[in-house]
Amino acid sequence: MSAIQTLEVSQDILDSARLTLADLKMELAVYLYVQGRLSVGKARELAGISLWEFRQLLASRQIAPHYDEADLSEDVATLHAMGRL
Repeated sequence: MSAIQTLEVSQDILDSARLTLADLKMELAVYLYVQGRLSVGKARELAGISLWEFRQLLASRQIAPHYDEADLSEDVATLHAMGRL
């Protein structure tokens, strides 16, 4: 089990940014995902939403999923192993 860290953000800052705490977590999750610092799974965990919802959020912001040739090769190998290709 992971240790939990706490980040304090004053209500004044949230109000000035016109964000709720949930919105701030979502914005941070998207930013860290775009920067390549979090995987989609960890980013959706930080955002507190489902993988489907997080992927929809990324699509609505026209943020392409991180998927490269190595990912494709791994998926193809998995499909071969499953007898699906």
